[in-house]
Amino acid sequence: MPSSTHRTQLLVLGAGPGGYGAAFLAADRGLDVVLVNDDAAPGGVCLHRGCIPSKALLHLAHVVETARDAEQWGLTFAEPAVDLEKVRAWKDKTVGNLIGGLSSLCKLRGIDYRQGWATFVDAQTVRVEGPGEGTFAFDNCLIATGSEPVKLPFMPNESHRVLDSTSALALKEIPESLLIVGGGYIGLELGTVYAALGSTVTVVELTDGLLPGCDRDLVRPLQKRVAGLLDSILLNTKVAAVKETRTGLEVSFEGEGAPASQSFDRVLVAVGRRPRGNGFGLENTGIALNERGFIPVNETRQTVLPHLYALGDVAGEPMLAHKATREGKVAVEAILGEATVFDPRAIPAVVFTDPEIAWCGLTETQAKAQGLTVETAKFPWSASGRALTMGRPDGLTKLVFEPETHVVLGVGLAGVGAGELIAEGVLAVEFGATAEDLAMSIHPHPTRSETVAETAEGHFGQSTHYRQPDKH
Repeated sequence: MPSSTHRTQLLVLGAGPGGYGAAFLAADRGLDVVLVNDDAAPGGVCLHRGCIPSKALLHLAHVVETARDAEQWGLTFAEPAVDLEKVRAWKDKTVGNLIGGLSSLCKLRGIDYRQGWATFVDAQTVRVEGPGEGTFAFDNCLIATGSEPVKLPFMPNESHRVLDSTSALALKEIPESLLIVGGGYIGLELGTVYAALGSTVTVVELTDGLLPGCDRDLVRPLQKRVAGLLDSILLNTKVAAVKETRTGLEVSFEGEGAPASQSFDRVLVAVGRRPRGNGFGLENTGIALNERGFIPVNETRQTVLPHLYALGDVAGEPMLAHKATREGKVAVEAILGEATVFDPRAIPAVVFTDPEIAWCGLTETQAKAQGLTVETAKFPWSASGRALTMGRPDGLTKLVFEPETHVVLGVGLAGVGAGELIAEGVLAVEFGATAEDLAMSIHPHPTRSETVAETAEGHFGQSTHYRQPDKH
C-alpha cells in the first residue's frame, strides 16, 4: 500500500441522514470513521437543499394561509408584505444552525470529515478529490450517495427559467407565473410555497389525480384546498414541448381537454428523483446497478461484496430520509457482527402540504393491487372537536385492518399536523396492534390524536362522535 494511502475501519460515502447517522453510530461504537461528501459540512441534500429548507418555507406558507383563513373567525389581517431577502435569510439561518450542530457532533465524535468527490479505485480503495483530498483504504464502506432530480430531455434545462427542487428552494425571486410539472409531493409542496408568496401557480399531472399511488380519500381534502390556492390543476395532461422566448417559456400540452399553449415566467420540473449510482467509479468494484439504477442489497444493506454496503435513496425505494437513517444503523450493526435486519412493517410517508397527508403500512390502494382482502374504518375530522376549534375540519383518519384478527395493517391521515400523528400508526403496525388495542388506549381530549381511537371504535360500530356507515 502506498504511504500516501490512509487506512480506516469504515469509509462512508455521502453525508445525508443515512450517511452521517451511520457514521455517528459507528464512531460511538468505537470504529475509526472517515465521512466523505461534496458539501463543506454534513447534512446532505435533505438538510442543505431539501427536507429542511422546504419545511421552513412551508411553515411560512402555512402562516400566510392561516392569516387569510382567520377572516372567517372574526380576525382580519392585512395581506402580507413579503421581504424576500429576509425570508431567504431566515431559511438559511435555520439550515445553518442545523449544519453547525452536525459539524460539531462530527468533531466531538472524532470523525474525519472530508469534503470532496469520491471515486472507487477498486473494491478496497477510494480516492477523494477536492479540499479533503486523499486516498483511503477501508475495511468496510457504506455507500449513501443519495439521489438527484429527474430532468426532462425536451426542457431547455440550461435556462435559468427552468427550475428543479434545488433551484426552487434557493428562492431567488417570486415569479409572476409558475408551471409545475408533476403533481407529486415535491411539486405540491413547492407549489404551495410559491402560491402563498404571490405566484400564480399551475400544476400539470400526467395521471388522473394528484399524488399518484396515494389513497384517493386521503388526497381529496388536499385537492379541494389547493384547488382554491392554485390557479389551475391540469390532470391527464402531458407537457408536449417547451420553448424559451424573450419573455418566458412557451409551453404546449397534450391530453383530453388540454389547454392551448401558455406562457410562464418559470417552469419547475418535479417529476421525481433518481438514484445517484453512477459517477463515482462503482463499476471499478464489480458491483452492477439493477434495471432501475439502484444498488442491490440484502436485508442488512450488504451488496454482493461483503464489505461494501449501500443505503438510502441509492439502495431502493422509498426514497425517504428516515428510511435511510434506519438502514444506516442496521448496516453498522451488521459490520459490528450483531444480529440485525432491515425489515420494517411500516415506513411512514408524509406530504407536508396544507393539509398534510401521512400514511404507513399497507394502504388500501396497495391492498387492491395485491388482491388482498382488508377492512377499513374512517373518521372525518368534521366530527373532531379539536379540528373544529382550529377551523380545520378538512381531515380524515383511516385504519386498514386484517378482517379476521382486526390487526392494524396500515394507517392513513389527512389534515393539519398529520405528519406528527402518524408515529402512533407506525407503532400500531410494527407491534401488531389490533383495533381493540387502539380503541381501549385512552387518548387525550380534545385532540386530533383521539380520532385514531374513534376510528378504531368505529370499526366495531361504537364511535362516540361519528356514526360509521353500515358495512352490511
